[in-house]
Amino acid sequence: MQTYQRIRRKKVAEINVVPYIDVMLVLLIIFMAVTPVITQGVKVDLPQAESEQLPEDAKPPFIVSVNTEGEYVIKAGEADDEPVPSGTPEAMQQYITEKAMGYLAINQNAPVVVAGDKAVRYEEVILLMVALKNAGVPQVGLMTDPVN
Repeated sequence: MQTYQRIRRKKVAEINVVPYIDVMLVLLIIFMAVTPVITQGVKVDLPQAESEQLPEDAKPPFIVSVNTEGEYVIKAGEADDEPVPSGTPEAMQQYITEKAMGYLAINQNAPVVVAGDKAVRYEEVILLMVALKNAGVPQVGLMTDPVN
């Protein structure tokens, strides 16, 4: 009588990495395509002046940037840039002062700085600084580029 032996196949104990590589390549392509689109803040051409740098141990500043189109952007410490909703100048100043006071409540004695483009009307920068001062901000500074 003839006997038959069943042939057993060995189980493969390897992970198939090809699908993972495909997913990683797709993610890499997405990130490469999206990265140039993401911009931080607004383009502000600061005036040049001789000034002091903030001390290294200083708390992260609350920065309000104003560009030539009259757009305001808030940079509160290490947080991402936050555009100020457009509206009347008074409403935008109110929004900025509320954000500044909220930031200063958490980060006491943090510097508050206005970064106005050199082509922005002087009046806009001064009105913003006065609004911040009237809201209770102890000191408001102007950001400049250092002179080479």
